[in-house]
Amino acid sequence: MGDMTNSDFYSKNQRNESSHGGEFGCTMEELRSLMELRGTEAVVKIKETYGDTEAICRRLKTSPIEGLPGTASDLEKRKQIFGQNFIPPKKPKTFLQLVWEALQDVTLIILEIAAIISLGLSFYHPPGESSEGCAAAQAGAEDEGEAEAGWIEGAAILLSVICVVLVTAFNDWSKEKQFRGLQSRIEQEQKFTVVRANQVVQIPVAEIVVGDIAQIKYGDLLPADGLFIQGNDLKIDESSLTGESDQVRKSVDKDPMLLSGTHVMEGSGRMVVTAVGVNSQTGIIFTLLGAGGEEEEKKDKKGKMQDGTVDASQSKAKQQDGAAAMEMQPLKSAEGGDADDKKKANMHKKEKSVLQGKLTKLAVQIGKAGLVMSAITVIILVLYFTVDTFVVNKKPWLPECTPVYVQYFVKFFIIGVTVLVVAVPEGLPLAVTISLAYSVKKMMKDNNLVRHLDACETMGNATAICSDKTGTLTTNRMTVVQAYIGDVHYKEVPDPSSINAKTMELLVNAIAINSAYTTKILPPEKEGALPRQVGNKTECGLLGFVLDLKQDYEPVRSQMPEEKLYKVYTFNSVRKSMSTVIKLPDESFRMYSKGASEIVLKKCCKILDGSGEPRVFRPRDRDEMVKKVIEPMACDGLRTICVAYRDFPSNPEPDWDNENDILNELTCICVVGIEDPVRPEVPEAIRKCQRAGITVRMVTGDNINTARAIAIKCGIIHPGEDFLCLEGKEFNRRIRNEKGEIEQERIDKIWPKLRVLARSSPTDKHTLVKGIIDSTHTEQRQVVAVTGDGTNDGPALKKADVGFAMGIAGTDVAKEASDIILTDDNFSSIVKAVMWGRNVYDSISKFLQFQLTVNVVAVIVAFTGACITQDSPLKAVQMLWVNLIMDTFASLALATEPPTESLLLRKPYGRNKPLISRTMMKNILGHAVYQLTLIFTLLFVGEKMFQIDSGRNAPLHSPPSEHYTIIFNTFVMMQLFNEINARKIHGERNVFDGIFRNPIFCTIVLGTFAIQIVIVQFGGKPFSCAPLQLDQWLWCIFIGLGELVWGQVIATIPTSRLKFLKEAGRLTQKEEIPEEELNEDVEEIDHAERELRRGQILWFRGLNRIQTQIEVVNTFKSGASFQGALRRQSSVTSQSQDVANLSSPSRVSLSNALSSPTSLPPAAAGQG
Repeated sequence: MGDMTNSDFYSKNQRNESSHGGEFGCTMEELRSLMELRGTEAVVKIKETYGDTEAICRRLKTSPIEGLPGTASDLEKRKQIFGQNFIPPKKPKTFLQLVWEALQDVTLIILEIAAIISLGLSFYHPPGESSEGCAAAQAGAEDEGEAEAGWIEGAAILLSVICVVLVTAFNDWSKEKQFRGLQSRIEQEQKFTVVRANQVVQIPVAEIVVGDIAQIKYGDLLPADGLFIQGNDLKIDESSLTGESDQVRKSVDKDPMLLSGTHVMEGSGRMVVTAVGVNSQTGIIFTLLGAGGEEEEKKDKKGKMQDGTVDASQSKAKQQDGAAAMEMQPLKSAEGGDADDKKKANMHKKEKSVLQGKLTKLAVQIGKAGLVMSAITVIILVLYFTVDTFVVNKKPWLPECTPVYVQYFVKFFIIGVTVLVVAVPEGLPLAVTISLAYSVKKMMKDNNLVRHLDACETMGNATAICSDKTGTLTTNRMTVVQAYIGDVHYKEVPDPSSINAKTMELLVNAIAINSAYTTKILPPEKEGALPRQVGNKTECGLLGFVLDLKQDYEPVRSQMPEEKLYKVYTFNSVRKSMSTVIKLPDESFRMYSKGASEIVLKKCCKILDGSGEPRVFRPRDRDEMVKKVIEPMACDGLRTICVAYRDFPSNPEPDWDNENDILNELTCICVVGIEDPVRPEVPEAIRKCQRAGITVRMVTGDNINTARAIAIKCGIIHPGEDFLCLEGKEFNRRIRNEKGEIEQERIDKIWPKLRVLARSSPTDKHTLVKGIIDSTHTEQRQVVAVTGDGTNDGPALKKADVGFAMGIAGTDVAKEASDIILTDDNFSSIVKAVMWGRNVYDSISKFLQFQLTVNVVAVIVAFTGACITQDSPLKAVQMLWVNLIMDTFASLALATEPPTESLLLRKPYGRNKPLISRTMMKNILGHAVYQLTLIFTLLFVGEKMFQIDSGRNAPLHSPPSEHYTIIFNTFVMMQLFNEINARKIHGERNVFDGIFRNPIFCTIVLGTFAIQIVIVQFGGKPFSCAPLQLDQWLWCIFIGLGELVWGQVIATIPTSRLKFLKEAGRLTQKEEIPEEELNEDVEEIDHAERELRRGQILWFRGLNRIQTQIEVVNTFKSGASFQGALRRQSSVTSQSQDVANLSSPSRVSLSNALSSPTSLPPAAAGQG
């Protein structure tokens, strides 16, 4: 170890002082590079450099038997030098960063500019104070006090902008905080077994240090890298790192490398930890994924100081992609890990969620309309003013008047911006966020822990659920319910007295000794709960059987502790059985075996009869037993396990390695049927899913009889229906062609009817999910949810639109790949998720219905008002109050409506159902008509009705008029009552239904009302309000109440009559297809044409058909190669897949068709 390694190591790990490297016999760098080797290379390297694994333990100052001493100082030092076992999360964005992001909103920027100009001008007093001749209006009611108040409008706008920004930022911040809390909750729950100071202790994974001796066993996810030091039959699934699905056998002399993030598939053993946290193999990958981006940056900076070779752009890229990895999803960018650019493109794990797509589209549509309106408003105002002042009144433009004129123009500009601000529903993103955040919070109570916000809404559109069986549909509490002992088939647990004492003793010993000693049954945590099962569930079932027979397994185990077991053949997928050999007091050996009954019975040549004596057991007896005992058990959905034993003489000692001879000539003790009962609430939950238009499929590793029996119990299949239950083998045979490749058409033939996939491998599950998602078989793209608990479910969970991982039984890898974690592992929680998802969608539609009514009315009022009376009846600040506050609060009120069961009575909306349906359009326009009629009546004849001064044509800076205050107040009252109407979007009559279940809604409506009173009575100049009398107030409220009556009138008009109403915010199939593909065949057509409407498309489709026919006819006429036409015909995308594409190319072909009717160019070859 030279100085070189030291400094090199120093540059990598900024925390240590250089002296530290020498305290242990190897540096972090050396160990890290050692762990990157595999198999024989690693063995050679260990031999050359260290000698053997024992030597590495010595260098790390640890003992393979006793472990670390566990003193605080030693642990601290190890953490200092080798790092801690946790991967640092990305730093959360600070509140200020979030504020800055919220400020990037275009509308807000426009507002800020307008407000600042307005403020600047109000403080700038031109020298020519007395120049009365500037504009006729200028001399109006202007007095000193009023001139001073000119700044208020600008300030009020700025203030409201600040409010919006803070609300948005706070929302994001709390969302982020919630998510972090949730992450740490997941992380704290993981524990691992290590040996310290000769004691076996369980410690949190983050506490593991280099040099720890960890005990590993079947089913563990390794928390750190290490070297295997001793154990038996250890096999590891390294697919999570290498992608190889074969299990790797570990042994000290052939392949001792154990890597973090891999899974122990069988066996047990001990390892010495050699790399933790960011330096372990998984840690290195995570760092690449940008989860540990911060660490990397530090290292980069360090590296630059050391040797100056690190390219600046590289560290820049790292910083960027650290920031780019979506704020909420540090680990989700996994697919794009190989290149920065690719990663940025892949930032969203999946395509935009359905809702996001529709909202973006809608926002763009509204934004364009708003821009046009506001531009027209400004142009008309400016033209009118200039024509009026300079042409009609023939005023000259005097230099000293310039500021006054500019002030007028700024006022017009502000009115224009106000129109734009009102047109664009800023409340939308807020409503979506609030709705999602609220749902996520509430879903926690329903045992859904949401990791990605949009998953919650995607779930509302789910059309298929592929569920695991064990633990999700069933309780994962194995219990023995039938047994065959001493020639009797007991249909329930037998009475202990009916079993022969000899048989009983053998049975208890066979079960207690021949099972992992880590498997136990503990007393229940709560009174009245079921006893807790720890360890392998099947073994727990057998131990429970012992307890049900009023026996106890503990004394047997304490008499024969684990160290005394002579040899253990652990369970694996090939053996399908487990056997343990013990030495009896008389030096002879006895082996206990248990396993799948069809396998163990084949090896039995004797069976214990009723008196506990072995009798001969011939193949034909076995066949009879399979028919009479095992098949009936399997058809009841039971797993059958056979328990057997065999005695060996002490001399000569058998050859234990010759498994075939050893595991033979057994004596069968009993066969038991183990049930994993269906969870009581599952059949009901599945019925709800089916009623809601969601197909539930079961994917399980169990045999097909058991799977079918459970599927019938759950209600996934009903006897007499036309459905498929396949085994994995058969499924693969059907979906692959001769070359063994998977074909989508073949999958399309199977999946619509497939309900149960049994004996399936993880790849089968992934294939099925991918096949359903990629299918174009149905007119809607299927949205698939998948549940999974094992590591091997990772790919399927990632591929699915929504992945559910099990919170209790799930492995960390599954949780990592999932979108939602079911904290109670229960299928019925998925139904809750569907309900919440649909509720989010509906809440947003409700909000839109309310919001767009406000927008339509406000825009038209501001526009016409400005054009006719040169001044918008609703002032900028009033507009902002209506817009920001009403919006923000309405989004809160409508987004927090609790879901009802009735949401599950309809089919999923699917991807191309518009956000704003015809019914909603009818409501929006209907209410807009009512509101506009009343506002214009008040605007033009209001002063006569209330006998007050007219507020029209008021000069700049004039005091607020009662007239305009009444208009403003009425407007707000109508919105308030319309908010109640907006609670229903499917045209229901009772809008008050369930209103008291939503206290937030009631509070907000009353609160807004109270604030409105304050604004009108005491708002004064900033809000351009004059206090109103009581009778005026009552009129305003009365007109507002009219909204509710009018709502009933609208509800009576049948929507089906209103064919002319357009829907908005619909995703066509086009958005589904990546841009590149689109552009290939639409090169020559500009974007606008591509957005031709449906009607034209149908018309073009007809044309295309004709063209194709002409083409075919011509081909025959000219005798040209008929093949060519057909070839062209087939090369075009099938029309059902993408109607929108057709619209444009056919435009081109149409003009060609007209110019040369005889020979159509290839471009036109039937796009149909």
